[in-house]
Amino acid sequence: MYEEIKVSIVIVNYNVKFFLEQCLLSVRAATIGIETEVFVVDNHSQDDSIAYLRPKFPDVTFIENEDNPGFAFANNQAIRLCRGEYVLLLNPDTVIGEESIRTLCFFLDEHTKAGGIGVKMMDGHGIFLPESKRSFPSPWVSFCKIFGLSKIFPGSKVFARYSLPWLNSNKQHKVDVLAGAFMMIRHEALDKIGLPDEAFFMYGEDIDLSYRLVLGGYTNYYIPERILHYKGESTKRDDISFVKNFYGAMRIFYKKYYPRSGWLMSFLIQLAIALKALGAMLNRSVKAKKIKKAKKIKNRRVLVLCREDNFEQVKATCIKRMPELEYVNLWDLDTERVMDAICRRNQMKSFTDIAFCYPDVRFEQMLLFMDTMVNKKTIYHIYNKESGQLVSPGK
Repeated sequence: MYEEIKVSIVIVNYNVKFFLEQCLLSVRAATIGIETEVFVVDNHSQDDSIAYLRPKFPDVTFIENEDNPGFAFANNQAIRLCRGEYVLLLNPDTVIGEESIRTLCFFLDEHTKAGGIGVKMMDGHGIFLPESKRSFPSPWVSFCKIFGLSKIFPGSKVFARYSLPWLNSNKQHKVDVLAGAFMMIRHEALDKIGLPDEAFFMYGEDIDLSYRLVLGGYTNYYIPERILHYKGESTKRDDISFVKNFYGAMRIFYKKYYPRSGWLMSFLIQLAIALKALGAMLNRSVKAKKIKKAKKIKNRRVLVLCREDNFEQVKATCIKRMPELEYVNLWDLDTERVMDAICRRNQMKSFTDIAFCYPDVRFEQMLLFMDTMVNKKTIYHIYNKESGQLVSPGK
C-alpha cells in the first residue's frame, strides 16, 4: 500500500529552533539513501523557528499553526499527509544516529506483527531514561508509581512494573509502552487503530497509542538503538501548565480504559494524582529557588573533540557560553580516535564537560561515547560548525 516512501518523519516544534536544527541534521544524516519525507509542525513558536530553519532545510515540509492546538493534534496534521510505510514520531530535542533509521526499518520489515518500536534514550549526561521501556499504567501499576512503591522496591516485579527495571536496557524486549519522544509505527497499523487521541493535549498520547496498538493485535518492541533526548527542552513550561497537562493526561487515560476498576481503587488513584500534583507544584517551586541560588560549577573544564582547524571557533563559543571555564583542551581528531578520549589521562584531568564538533564527530560516535562513559555527571555539548551554535542541556 505504501511503496513510494519508506519512512515519514513527523516532528512537532515549540520554541526550540536550535534543538530542532540539530535534530534535523541528525535526521538528514540518518536518511541518506532511504526514501524519506520529513514534516515539521510548528505550534505557534515565538522564536522565529520556521524563518530560521526553512532555508536551511528546503526538503522539509513545514506546517505553521496560528496557535498551540496540542501535541497530538499537531502530529495528526502531518500524519494525515504521510505516505511512508513507517511513520516516526520524533521530538525536536532529540539526536539520532546515522544508522538508526535503516536498522529499525530492517527490524519492522522482518517482524510483520510489530506495531511500533521504541529505543534506548539517554539524557544530556548520558544517563539512560527509564521511560524508554514501560508497562501500561493499570490501576495497580499507577498506584505503585504514584505512591512511590516503585522507588522503594525498584527491583520488584510486583511494585516496580511501570519502568520494567529488571529488563536489560541493552537487549531487545517486547514492551507495552513506546515513548512519544521516538515512536516508529507501522503505517498500516495506524490506519487500523486510528490516529493519536487529541483529547491528550500533551503527555499520555503515547501510552494511549501504544495501548491501542496492542488492542489491535500488534506487538510493541524496545530496541537498544541509542538516541539523545534532552528530556523536556521541547516543552518549556511553568509549574501550573506542567501539572495540568501531565496529571490531566493520567486522568484521561485512567477514565478511558479502567472505568470499572472499583470505587475504592478509583478514589485512591484520583487522590494520589491530586496529592502528586500538589507536591509537584511545591517541589518545582523549591527547585526553582535552589537553582537561582545555586553556585556555578567549580573547576569547570571542557574537552573538545574536533579537528585542529576547528578548535579555536569551538573554544571561543564554549568560553562565551561558560565564562567560568578554567581551561579548554583539544582532543585532535586528525591524530586521535573519538573513543580513545575515554582514557585515564583525560579522567585524571577531571573534565566536567565534553563538546563534540559536528561533523568532525558523527552522531553515532557521540551517542556511543555518552553511553560508554562511566561518569554520568559529565555535561555534553554539540557544536554545529555550519551555524556556529552550541547546543547544551537546558540551553
